[in-house]
Amino acid sequence: VQLQAYGGGLVQPGVSLRLSCAASGYTLNYYVIGWFRQAPGKEREGVSCISSSDDSIYYADSVKGRFAISRDNAKKKVYLQMNSLKPEDTAVYYCAAYYSGRDYCEREVISYDYWGQGTLVTVSS
Repeated sequence: VQLQAYGGGLVQPGVSLRLSCAASGYTLNYYVIGWFRQAPGKEREGVSCISSSDDSIYYADSVKGRFAISRDNAKKKVYLQMNSLKPEDTAVYYCAAYYSGRDYCEREVISYDYWGQGTLVTVSS
């Protein structure tokens, strides 16, 4: 499966932005999807993930209550709605996937087999 993340940009603090992850090649039905981000000089970290059944969703503490992940399997897309953005949200955001029928999504980078190219989100006044 090939993934492509897009929707990043330069925004001011407090505004919203929606990232999209488009998949090609295979249906997303049995894939766990995760969003990760990497700020300059820092390691890549998990932001959110959603299980293949949509029943299990995870958010990092730093984004809980502000970000929302969703998926549209028919369109082969996964979204990350980011609200109340902060300067510390500035990073390159990546979507990633791995194949699993389990009702759980892994939080670690190492669990994901397929990665899209990143999209840069810059939050600055």
